[in-house]
Amino acid sequence: MREEAKRVPDGAMREDRSAEGPPVRTGSHISEWLKLPGLQPPARAERLASLLASIVESSDDAIVSKSLEGVITSWNKGAERIFGYSALEAVGQPITLVIPEDRQSEEREILTRIRRGERIDHFETVRQRRDGSPIIVSLTISPVKDGFGNIIGASKIARDITEQKRNQERINVLAREAEHRSKNILANVQAIVNLSQSDSSEGLKEVISGRIQAMSNVHSLFVETRWIGAELSAIARQELAPYLSEDDTRVRMEGLPTVLEPTAAQAVAVVLHELATNASKYGALSSAKGQIRLAWSRSEQKHLAIRWTEFGGPRVNMPKRKGFGSRLIEGTISPLGGKVLFDWRAEGLDCEIAVPT
Repeated sequence: MREEAKRVPDGAMREDRSAEGPPVRTGSHISEWLKLPGLQPPARAERLASLLASIVESSDDAIVSKSLEGVITSWNKGAERIFGYSALEAVGQPITLVIPEDRQSEEREILTRIRRGERIDHFETVRQRRDGSPIIVSLTISPVKDGFGNIIGASKIARDITEQKRNQERINVLAREAEHRSKNILANVQAIVNLSQSDSSEGLKEVISGRIQAMSNVHSLFVETRWIGAELSAIARQELAPYLSEDDTRVRMEGLPTVLEPTAAQAVAVVLHELATNASKYGALSSAKGQIRLAWSRSEQKHLAIRWTEFGGPRVNMPKRKGFGSRLIEGTISPLGGKVLFDWRAEGLDCEIAVPT
């Protein structure tokens, strides 16, 4: 039957056994329980010792005592759960039972400090479970004294912070990754701005806006893959969306599924945007009968080859000087260790791009 402490009119305490389970006492109930009228000091001390033992035994933390020689003298349920040894197995064994070989010197230093009467607070270290797996713990170690004030051992509280440390490391990794990506994005935007030119401020705004939008589009693909990268065909469909039809008569795409890591994917997105923009203004996509063929492949050496071929559009003449778009494409591919080849054929531009991925 459960025993509940209830207050009666005269302020005394009585036990209520109307429910299942052990007596439940909280707050002032515990204080009154230790100070019941007529309770002699030995009995009060016994009750206090019982209360403290209950607190130790029910703690989620490992609470262990050991001698000055490092031999385990007590081992609570928390220690059983955290380290995997039962009290029967642990008591009487050296505390080095749970200390990895490469950290044995820590125990010698701890015992030296305990003998000097020092307390050790929140010492983060690694200990070892029964199955050999490591566990990260925060230790608080205090000297234990006898009735004459002599140090006779140490009490140790070990809190398992393994998951907490893992979470911290995940946060640190994410923070470093976010910093890297942010810097990469800003560097790409800066390169776009530096390589963009136009005859008017409005034209310049339009050019820069289109190129940054291409980067934004590919970033939406990164989110879908948790920043693993982006499928090349998906990048191409985004940039060529205005010209795609159900029968794919204007734009034909050929290539095996190819996932590009973020840096290469951003570069390819900007390049395809530039090629499509140029084609819509001056090349095959400026004519109703013009067509584009986009093909790609990746070699065993992880070299990506992309070929953009235009035909059916207006006649193309070899430019007398390199245009802004050509310089942007080369400036985008070159930092990746890639190369770009432009062939201004009369029937349309043929552009070959090689990029190590």
